[in-house]
Amino acid sequence: MTITVRPGSTVMFTGDSITDCQRLASEDGLGFGFPLRVAGEWGLRHPDRPVTWLNTGIGGNKVMDLEARWQTDVLDARPDVVTILVGVNDMGWHTLDPEGYVIPVEEFEAGYDRLLAPLAEAGTELILMEPFLLPIHGVVEAGAALIGEEERKEWRTDLDPKIQAVRKLAREYGAQLLAADDMFAELAAKAGPEYWATDGVHPTPAGHAALAEAWLRLVA
Repeated sequence: MTITVRPGSTVMFTGDSITDCQRLASEDGLGFGFPLRVAGEWGLRHPDRPVTWLNTGIGGNKVMDLEARWQTDVLDARPDVVTILVGVNDMGWHTLDPEGYVIPVEEFEAGYDRLLAPLAEAGTELILMEPFLLPIHGVVEAGAALIGEEERKEWRTDLDPKIQAVRKLAREYGAQLLAADDMFAELAAKAGPEYWATDGVHPTPAGHAALAEAWLRLVA
């Protein structure tokens, strides 16, 4: 079943930098990534169904960071549809931050569950996007850290259980699941992973377009 977006609905995207995508520098607050592409394509297809689009993504956020601002940035807006993409920073926090630690999947899932519970109680439609990591080659800079093949292997081992947790929560809450990790794995086999995310995490314009197209398949 797809989600029906009715005229006058408020549709929110939230999460980390992939959603944020410089939203504060953009005129409409949507940023320059997949939320903007979704809003533009929706407006083109459905001029008879105007929607209020909101983006509350913040770069670097983990589940615990979303929890800290969930009431003011999400719940108080009373959105009709919420899309969440979080998990990459939960995966690599111990590598990127001297104060970071490996976040157990149990902690990740419990925090994510606390995000979803009040939305479900309010009858909000949910779209959960899997966090993803593309198998690029070489070494890239991530803040002060250098991320190479060994770090990405470690990250993948950490990320896979968290992806399974997102899938489990989607089933439990009757949410739409956007299987982004699987999608990018298939796309990478066709055009190479760097084509979709040069650092393996942040999508290129083509990667954002792929996310937007996949999102639009979940709504009607």
